[in-house]
Amino acid sequence: MTPQGITIIGGGLAGCEAAWQAANLGIAVTLIEMKPQRFSEAHALTSLAELVCSNSLRGAGLENAVGLLKEEMRRLGTLFMTAADATRVPAGGALAVDRDLFSRFVTEKIENHPLITLVREEVTEIPEKGIVIIASGPLTSEPLARAISNLTGPYLYFYDAIAPIVSAESVDMNTVFRASRYGKGDGDDYLNCPMTKEEYEDFITELLAGDKVPTRDFEKLIHFEGCMPVEEIASRGPDTLRFGPMKPVGLVDPRTGKEPHAVVQLRMENREATMYNLVGFQTKLTYPEQKRIFRMIPGLQQAEFVRLGSMHRNTFINAPRILTKSLQMLSEPRILFAGQITGVEGYVESAATGFLAGINAALLALHGPDTVIPIPPATIAHGALVQHITEADPQHFQPMNVNYGLFPAITGKMKKSERRQRLAERALVDLERWQTSLPRNPERASS
Repeated sequence: MTPQGITIIGGGLAGCEAAWQAANLGIAVTLIEMKPQRFSEAHALTSLAELVCSNSLRGAGLENAVGLLKEEMRRLGTLFMTAADATRVPAGGALAVDRDLFSRFVTEKIENHPLITLVREEVTEIPEKGIVIIASGPLTSEPLARAISNLTGPYLYFYDAIAPIVSAESVDMNTVFRASRYGKGDGDDYLNCPMTKEEYEDFITELLAGDKVPTRDFEKLIHFEGCMPVEEIASRGPDTLRFGPMKPVGLVDPRTGKEPHAVVQLRMENREATMYNLVGFQTKLTYPEQKRIFRMIPGLQQAEFVRLGSMHRNTFINAPRILTKSLQMLSEPRILFAGQITGVEGYVESAATGFLAGINAALLALHGPDTVIPIPPATIAHGALVQHITEADPQHFQPMNVNYGLFPAITGKMKKSERRQRLAERALVDLERWQTSLPRNPERASS
């Protein structure tokens, strides 16, 4: 008997990963993406798996939970990590990619897979029959959001902000210096704009006074702490930025032999190093104010902004009330959710839930609704995320990046670094055990 197909709504990171995993298990997939018919306020590319906020996939080492999650995904054979490793650019201790190359890589894989049919149209209603994965992302269009809301009930929401990008040729290289914090990576992956105390104080004054994009009256403004606008951070105290994205610790200006009072870091945006991202400078300043205020930063006086920052509404479901640990709806198990709409935050986390949803949907297609879904243990990063979005307090549920605080604790007195090492070691052992329960297909593509 031929297994039924799967419909996936959304061609972002989660949707593409889900499609890839299900198709590689022999399931026919219809992947529906609204671009280029319609774009969200934050998207610009016609290709799939577009990285919107930044080109950084965050920490690469196992001392960070997101580094562990990436290693798990690498061992699980995800399309996301295959693309990331193939399009990587230097970023010190982080994993960053060339955004255009990454998106093109994923798009070509999806378009060329014999079992994936890519449909370019806007979805406004949820299919009434069949297995469906909703991976429409945090910028779900209003018609589809209404349709989803009919299934899930009231939404939660927060606001997310995007950092500006400047052209490399417009940066004053005589003012900035190359260095990675504590010499990580190649030691010179970032451009650093040093500030004196006076320059910093003047900058903060203008940042706080600058004109911001107004919030609509009927919307309550809720920022996600992991992507806070720079001016919002500054409003919490005069030195808050110096202990956040502008901290100078571990960065020595070779011309003075000292740490500056504050530093703005620029991270390479593409392989050709023609563009740089202002690290941690997500903003809701108006476009004219961004140009005026950010050109106060030493080295950026003549900056050409390839992309200005912006702010957009991110929408997510109350997953603890709605989803099972298999990412299926409690009320309608044929429907699964994946990506940031579930309440995970971040590129890597979004793709990870796409992997899980794709595998789980394929099992439903192959074996029917009574099949046993292999739930990842909470001791691995995938399982820690699933546990958060399904067991958090639904009254106070908020998006969350993966972090070691979500993992079952390892008891005993030890340094934080040792505890994290042991958490990572335990996770990779348990990952190997869990992998044996996942479905295998001898014809499954490996790249």
